[in-house]
Amino acid sequence: MSVRPWRDIERRQSRQIMVGNVPVGGGAPISVQSMTNTDTGDAKATLEQIDRIAEAGADIVRVSCPTKESTAAMSEICQHSPIPVVADIHFHYQRGIEAAEAGAACLRINPGNIGAEDRVKEVINAARNNGCSIRIGVNGGSLEKHLLEKYGEPCPDAMVESALDHAKILQDNDFHEFKISVKASDLFLTVAAYHALAEATDAPLHLGVTEAGGQRIGTVKSSIGLGSLLWAGIGDTVRVSLSAEPEEEGRVGYDMLKALGLRHRGVNGISCPSCARQGFDVIRTVEKLEERLAHIATPMSLSVIGCVVNGPGEARETDLGFTGGGAQAGMVYLGGIPAYKLKNEEMIERLVELCEEKAAEIEAAKAAEQTAAE
Repeated sequence: MSVRPWRDIERRQSRQIMVGNVPVGGGAPISVQSMTNTDTGDAKATLEQIDRIAEAGADIVRVSCPTKESTAAMSEICQHSPIPVVADIHFHYQRGIEAAEAGAACLRINPGNIGAEDRVKEVINAARNNGCSIRIGVNGGSLEKHLLEKYGEPCPDAMVESALDHAKILQDNDFHEFKISVKASDLFLTVAAYHALAEATDAPLHLGVTEAGGQRIGTVKSSIGLGSLLWAGIGDTVRVSLSAEPEEEGRVGYDMLKALGLRHRGVNGISCPSCARQGFDVIRTVEKLEERLAHIATPMSLSVIGCVVNGPGEARETDLGFTGGGAQAGMVYLGGIPAYKLKNEEMIERLVELCEEKAAEIEAAKAAEQTAAE
């Protein structure tokens, strides 16, 4: 394949920290996060939701720890979670200490809420003693009073100053295993704050547009805000905040990274919006295929195009393809080459089979490569 420099994204150089076994920053793959919404004190329900979040592709999960009952359940949650667990701490610094001791991989603390510097120091010591990293989570809606008085309102300078002030506390205590976020519900404020922060520190950055809204509008807002930052090379881990099931956040986050060529997982679907030329019901077909192919984690591409105007050209660029051709049948493409005609009624089942076969083929080749290397 020819070199395509216009596709390259030059990522910002940041130092690397670990969230459990997941590297964040330092050129590591951009990780995807989501957050549970169960009662954390109910370890069983929380773990069941974490399993769904992990199956959807999330690398890291965050759980809120507002009460002593919630941190009491953290030991079981952290022990059995398939992905590293971040404990979300707001007003009670004691919860941060308890969560670190219970096995949390990272603590998310908000400098505007957690209290005096001596309390923050206690949390730092707990994190250090338990091999726990920290996320400094600055939010436009909960900035410190003195910064609001200084700047008059939440603004990029206020958010960055808050983040750097808090980072200094960690650094003064010789703690450097931290990442930073500066989130707001306003897209312009969020993007401007992250650009300024990226210039001011080499700490890894956790991206998010907070309180983005429901699944549709939240996806749009996050794609614009986070997409522009990622395209500029800014960001080491992402959480898409949606008023939707947590696993949907992971799917949207991965889809965003896939669209930018920054991560590759599962079937990358290319399909037309459909029109009067379509040789089959494109919309319903794609809906069914997305549902049937959700279990495949192996990266591959599949084009499903309703007619021959753009279908053959799109199929040439994908691993597998189907192009409508009329007479209740279409053409199957394998590796960009026309292979055989297939009846529309057999299309979904056959495409699922082909994707599963392709996944097995790719994984077998990987395993053989690894064996040869060893």
